[in-house]
Amino acid sequence: MAESKTLYDFSTKSLTGEVFNFSALKGKENCKNEEILLSLKYVRPGNGFEPKFQLLEKVDVNGKDAHPLFVFLKEKLPFPSDEPMSFMTDPKFIIWSPVCRNDIAWNFEKFLIGPDGVPFKRYGRRYLTSNIEGDIKKLLNLAN
Repeated sequence: MAESKTLYDFSTKSLTGEVFNFSALKGKENCKNEEILLSLKYVRPGNGFEPKFQLLEKVDVNGKDAHPLFVFLKEKLPFPSDEPMSFMTDPKFIIWSPVCRNDIAWNFEKFLIGPDGVPFKRYGRRYLTSNIEGDIKKLLNLAN
């Protein structure tokens, strides 16, 4: 059986003949913090898009350099409430070390924090943000 390949298994030659290995891109983000807003505005989604929320700096959420906030959140809520058994479907996507079971598995995992600062619920990447409304209302009722 042939081994499946990813983009990172390939290389190409530049116009000057230099070889570029795509493995050099693994785990890299092409934008610096200050470039992200410009990318959103002019590239994707483009058309002058400006988010109506404060965009925070990029931080590591897993591994030895994980930001303390995410270390705390993962300790308090070790698994998404809607996907307690799911982690990564393909280990080739794990690009951090050390790997822990409570790690954030993919983009778009969400944490809901109560008005008292206590982590309330963690949602998996496929959980629709619009479905969190009931939990938000529950927290607001508890706060009043």
